[in-house]
Amino acid sequence: MTSFLLAGTFGSQLDVWFSGFDLSIFQFFGSIQNDILTLIAKIFTAMGSTMYVAMFAILGLIMCFFRRTRKVGFALVFAIIIGTVLTNILIKPWALRIRPYNTLQGNADYWAWYIGAGMLSESDYCFPSGHTTGATEIALALLLCHAASKRKSARGFSWIFPVVAVLTGASRVYLMVHYASDVLAGFVIGTVAGIIGYFLSKLVCLIFRKDRSEEGRMAMKRNLRGGAVLMLVLAWLCMFTVSFLHVMNSGGEDAIRCSYNGDYNCQNEAQTDSKYPPIDGEYYCKIHWRELSGQ
Repeated sequence: MTSFLLAGTFGSQLDVWFSGFDLSIFQFFGSIQNDILTLIAKIFTAMGSTMYVAMFAILGLIMCFFRRTRKVGFALVFAIIIGTVLTNILIKPWALRIRPYNTLQGNADYWAWYIGAGMLSESDYCFPSGHTTGATEIALALLLCHAASKRKSARGFSWIFPVVAVLTGASRVYLMVHYASDVLAGFVIGTVAGIIGYFLSKLVCLIFRKDRSEEGRMAMKRNLRGGAVLMLVLAWLCMFTVSFLHVMNSGGEDAIRCSYNGDYNCQNEAQTDSKYPPIDGEYYCKIHWRELSGQ
């Protein structure tokens, strides 16, 4: 059986190169750990989950059909597609970096912090942080779209988007499911995806632009502004609530973990759906299911 920890992957090199840096950041977050901060961390980690980002992509797609929200909609869709391809399809399968709760099981301090933060788990590799990439690509797309707005109110609150992205990234380290170096890489990739998504959106909107009278545009704005804002806020609340409830119900001692126990006792989330059927009656995470099934 292939040894992931000894395979000489780029991920294992990252473990060596950033060992001191990553452990010092874990130590900082472990030193401030308490129930209130853990709850706050879970709130922000919900804003980068796969479920949350996927729902944002759907919302962005819907926004593409309305002239008033088209620019933001295309920026979100493009940014999310680019960030997902870079993170989940290209870099994670290449880097093959194992989650810290698997590689640092012999570190008593880290393990205590991991248990104290709720023992959340994922089912794949950790470099770069997908949650951080997702939150950052959304934040940059929204930031650039609103910063370019003619409305002062839109420009005024645009700073909140990158703040949310930074706190989402920090939450991943606080919850002990990512190295700080994973999060930094997620910031970079998410930023690149958000910027490219914004400029692609501008290009597409130029193609869709139609001449309208100023009177018609102002009437449309007056009629749709309040209702559109309300609908978007309600949509966001629904997306966040679903994602947050999923996070709150994840992890813990009762979570179904991967059955792999080779180089380490894998704490990844086991896949129990039909796409990943049990092997010899045991359930495994995505990594070890593919390894054991030969895929």
